[in-house]
Amino acid sequence: MNQRAMLFGFAAIMLLVCAGCGDSPVRFGADPAVLPPSEIADFNVLYSNNCAGCHGQVGKGGAAIALSDPVFLAIADDATIRRIAANGVPGTPMPAFVQSAGGMLTDRQVDLLVQGIRSWAKSSAVEQNALPPYASRANGDRQRGADVYRTYCSSCHGADGSGGKAGSIVDGSYLALVSDQDLRLNVILGRPAAGAPDWRGDLPGRPMSEQEISDVVAWLGAQRPAIAGQPYPKSAMGGVR
Repeated sequence: MNQRAMLFGFAAIMLLVCAGCGDSPVRFGADPAVLPPSEIADFNVLYSNNCAGCHGQVGKGGAAIALSDPVFLAIADDATIRRIAANGVPGTPMPAFVQSAGGMLTDRQVDLLVQGIRSWAKSSAVEQNALPPYASRANGDRQRGADVYRTYCSSCHGADGSGGKAGSIVDGSYLALVSDQDLRLNVILGRPAAGAPDWRGDLPGRPMSEQEISDVVAWLGAQRPAIAGQPYPKSAMGGVR
């Protein structure tokens, strides 16, 4: 076969191949099985992608409170959970998630998160009439709060809050990242997974009263630095000036 015949044969084969391309099963482009982020409507996916990093898988807690804690779900109503999920908490690591506040989720997706979190509630887990309210109904007094701290908290966190059997709760960097409401929830809920008792367990048989919770939060808030962080001492800076 001469060179011209070979070229004609190759061209014929290519024509046949191209003619069949329209029926090829291979397609490049958008996969209809992949949903745009704004159309995801699965609670588990939404929670895992947006909440689990701080609140733990299935709401068990982590860097932030356990959203599946029965006490939290008993004292926080749907409107509260939605407001925080949608708008975040300014001045803390909790971001806004709804698009209208600069987040990535639609209103419907925020509603799905609230419904899914609420589904973890167990109505019989706590006695409603024994619960402190989610938000303080009276101003706390930091002077009384110092006494409350010594009574309920100092055995673990040290006489001045700087640490003992448990870590410091007056560290400036920590207090700069949490709101007074965060402090209140930490006092009420504790961290059971880490061995930190809730408001009922610091002194067996003597739960903290609503006013005592508000007072100790006022005392903790008073330890918050005006400017976050702490300068390095000169001895640690060496020759740097």
